[in-house]
Amino acid sequence: MEFFGQIDTLVTDSLGEFGPLIAIGVAGMLMIMLAVPLMLQQRKDPLDKLKRQLKAPKEQANKRERLRHGGRNEKLEKFSGFLEPKDVADLSAMQLKLRQAGYQTKDAVRFFHFAQFSLGILGLLSGVLYVTVFGGGEGMSTQKMMIYTIAPGGIGYMLPKYWVTRRVEARKEEIISGFPDAMDMMLVCIEAGQSLDQCIVRVAKELHSSCPSLADEFEVVAQEMKAGKDKVTVFKDMADRCGVQDVSSFVTVLIQSASFGTSIAEALRVYAGEMRDKRVMRAEEAANKLPTKMTLATMMLTVPPLLIILVGPSAHGISQLGNMGN
Repeated sequence: MEFFGQIDTLVTDSLGEFGPLIAIGVAGMLMIMLAVPLMLQQRKDPLDKLKRQLKAPKEQANKRERLRHGGRNEKLEKFSGFLEPKDVADLSAMQLKLRQAGYQTKDAVRFFHFAQFSLGILGLLSGVLYVTVFGGGEGMSTQKMMIYTIAPGGIGYMLPKYWVTRRVEARKEEIISGFPDAMDMMLVCIEAGQSLDQCIVRVAKELHSSCPSLADEFEVVAQEMKAGKDKVTVFKDMADRCGVQDVSSFVTVLIQSASFGTSIAEALRVYAGEMRDKRVMRAEEAANKLPTKMTLATMMLTVPPLLIILVGPSAHGISQLGNMGN
């Protein structure tokens, strides 16, 4: 007690009659300042961490979905007359090609033509800078100067078209490789008692990791069927977007099965078997093409060294005899 009394006297003499209250307030503030960081550094709940990990892929998928399937860009709306073909047939063909490449946005055509225009202008500017500013055009003829100026612009203009073409082919290959597995999965779901709508939703969910392009197509089909669109039209649109013969045949099988009232499970069983056989045949075809493709490379790499080994000593001997005769 004497110790606390001495402290009280010291604080009162130093800070006045309100010294003890001031000291208690300062001590309380210090305790709060120390306690807040400790509370913030508490160990996080593992369940919260697991929830965030499960939620992150969905947020990324939604972000990609907004970028790929989002609405129109208002900034490009004012240039729609310049960035879209005037002919309806050309516009429809371009939209179909971009959808086959996986670009489903309403502004895909506008972005494509904007990329062509901007890259073409950028190529022209780079050619002009090379010829005039950096001294690349010194001593060149007029024809070469025009080639060095216009060629980069033409390459930049054609680059988006080349990219879309490659993207279409890659997407078709992905759909072809994953389609037999999708048919097997759909057959299992149908035989388990699920309806066709539920089957398509389940297959789209399961295919996201192995074949995202085909999963996106099945998701589009599921959403259109939920919206009340006619199933025949929905499946025909899917065949047009994929641009793959296997998918077109599958759509024909479903339409005929619905028209004649036959069992979808039986039709899928037969068609899934055909898809498996077709995949095996494609693998055998690729294996049989390999020796033919390797023949040219083998001849180029083996025949010249063989000729050098066989003919070289004789040629060297003949040259030596000729030198001795001279």
